[in-house]
Amino acid sequence: TGKLDPHYPRICGHKGNVLDIKWNPFNDFVIASCSEDATVKVWNIPQHLLTKSITHAQKELLGHARRVGLIEWHPTASDILFSTGYDYKIMIWNLNTKESVIQDPVKTISFHTDVILSMSFNTDGSLLATACRDRKIRIIDPRAGTLLQEANNKSHRVNKVLFLGNMKKVVSTGTSRWNNRQIAIWDQSDLSVPLAEEDVDGLSGLLFPFYDADTHMLYVLGKGDGNIRYYEISLEKPYLNYLVEYRSPLPQKGVGTMPKRGLDVSSCEIFRFYKLIPMKNLIEPVSMIVPRRSESYQEDIYPLTAGVQPALTAQEWLNGVNKGPVLMSLRPGSVILNSLPPFPEESSPEATEPGPNPSRVAETSEKPSRIQEKWGNWKAEDRGQKDKKMGLANGFDAFECPPPKTENELLQVFYRQQEEIRRLRETLIQRDVQIRQLELEIKNVHMDTGRL
Repeated sequence: TGKLDPHYPRICGHKGNVLDIKWNPFNDFVIASCSEDATVKVWNIPQHLLTKSITHAQKELLGHARRVGLIEWHPTASDILFSTGYDYKIMIWNLNTKESVIQDPVKTISFHTDVILSMSFNTDGSLLATACRDRKIRIIDPRAGTLLQEANNKSHRVNKVLFLGNMKKVVSTGTSRWNNRQIAIWDQSDLSVPLAEEDVDGLSGLLFPFYDADTHMLYVLGKGDGNIRYYEISLEKPYLNYLVEYRSPLPQKGVGTMPKRGLDVSSCEIFRFYKLIPMKNLIEPVSMIVPRRSESYQEDIYPLTAGVQPALTAQEWLNGVNKGPVLMSLRPGSVILNSLPPFPEESSPEATEPGPNPSRVAETSEKPSRIQEKWGNWKAEDRGQKDKKMGLANGFDAFECPPPKTENELLQVFYRQQEEIRRLRETLIQRDVQIRQLELEIKNVHMDTGRL
């Protein structure tokens, strides 16, 4: 935080204005960008962050005839990138190649008749929704390149479209025939008539929707507005339930969001925006927090969420395989699989990924004797019971299980070890609380003795 050095290094390899950027969901140090120079480029960000400007990209994608306005990473398959530009084409790229310059996409979808304004994937990435300047919403099978559904509703001029997780619904934002800003909910299998429509206001800025599939919350904000509206999405009518809104006098020009694994679960933070406020030259974080007094982990607002491991390789997805995202827990003490190996000791601590240090977790799980020495001596029978519990992982004896032979078995062993580490951390926290209580009692006894 703080004022940025005007000479701070940049990524400056494009020859035209950059129109869109997207971080790789499976690698915190890879970013894709597209530009008016009709190229898409993929950049490697050093783990110690930038010390000098980067001008050479890791990958350069050449295929569009005109400027490229939108890019999207596939939500479950690694190294699959979608791009679309002012040539009205959607191109699918496989980045898992040795070539640094890729000229031929693996698939080109070219039945759109105007500029594509928005793209969104369903949960497993088997369907793609698009919003086009011709005011149509389309549901596409991206691998086959076929059009499954199309909506041309004259009462709703669409600008942005977004899949609503596994609810088999799509939300769109746009304007009504009276030029009021509007939100519409659609059934993804029938786009003839919207399930629900709601007018927001009569302002002119574009509405941007953000959906949290874990809490079924829809956040809607407008370019040039200062407020953020919250809605709850339900499976039954009225489908769209207005809750409340965040108000600010400072208008935003653009907005980014923090991945779920970077949220502060101890304060019940469920979503975090980063507002770009040009009039003050700053980026302001805005946290959405559920007001609860309990300091314990809240299972209901933090279900298992999409992690940083891809469920498929690029070739598996291109061959027709569909898989949902690999889920992870946000509970403190759970192991977060890093998208890259841990930082060396001399690296900057500001670039570390949110979550526990895997090396420290491994050290904790491999050396319980040091922890026992630190937290005091146990009775013999208690120590025996604890050792017996530590040898079990979710009902399985970790010392007698045969080594895993398949990927599925390896994942099961990993999750059992993860649960065991979480239990160990909870035990340490409980003993820490007990020690603090004993210290307070000793302090009180000394004070009472001094008074006597």
